[in-house]
This record gives sequence, C-alpha cells and structure tokens, in this order.
Amino acid sequence: MSAKPRKSRPNRSAAPGGAPRSRPLPAGDSFYTPGAGRLRREVERRSAVPLVWLHNAPRLLLPATMAVVLIAGLVLPGVAGALLLALLAAFFGWLAFLAWPRLRGGERAMRVGVVAVLLVLGVLQSGLF
Repeated sequence: MSAKPRKSRPNRSAAPGGAPRSRPLPAGDSFYTPGAGRLRREVERRSAVPLVWLHNAPRLLLPATMAVVLIAGLVLPGVAGALLLALLAAFFGWLAFLAWPRLRGGERAMRVGVVAVLLVLGVLQSGLF
C-alpha cells in the first residue's frame, strides 16, 4: 500500500517570506487621543507597545488568560486570590481608562461596575471581612 502524497498547505501563521503575520491596526488618524492632557498622553504612550502586542496575540489568548486569572482568584483563598482579582481589576481599569473618551454613559458605567465588582470580590476573598 502506498501513501498518497500530501498537499502542501500554506503556513497560516506566517506571511510570505516566513515573517509572522499580524493583523492590521484599526483605521484612524492617530494612535493617541487628540488634545489629551499630559497624564493621558503619557499613559497612551506607555500603553502603545502592550496594546499592539495584545492586538497581534492569538485571539483566544487574552480571554483564556482572563478566565484563568478570574477562576484562580475566586478559588485561591486569602491574599493570593485577592491579588489575582486586583490584578484583573487593574487590567480592566487600564483598558477602561484608554477607551474612556470614546465611551457613552452606559458603557462607562458598565466598565466602572466591572472594576468595582472585581475589587469587592478581591476584598471579600482576602478574608479581611
């Protein structure tokens, strides 16, 4: 019995020439908020590289990581669980800060609510109350 020759499939994770393929950035004039204050400009400048890295990461990496951190934060007792929940709250707070100028009232309230719930869960998980 002879084996059939396999058809070669293109490498979907690499662009022609072997370079890794990256998703294009969203359309827009600037990566930064126009007319922003000094704090926002600095946070956006320092956030540019991590945001591009997150944008180019595999699509399931971020949600899977956040789910693992959330579950571990809820399962681990004491300070370890509280720190994981606080870390997740800080991540969501960072993303909310960056998105804030483009958000409407309800969207802002939802992001503040998520961060607040994570912080309350962290305090409860810590065993202080």
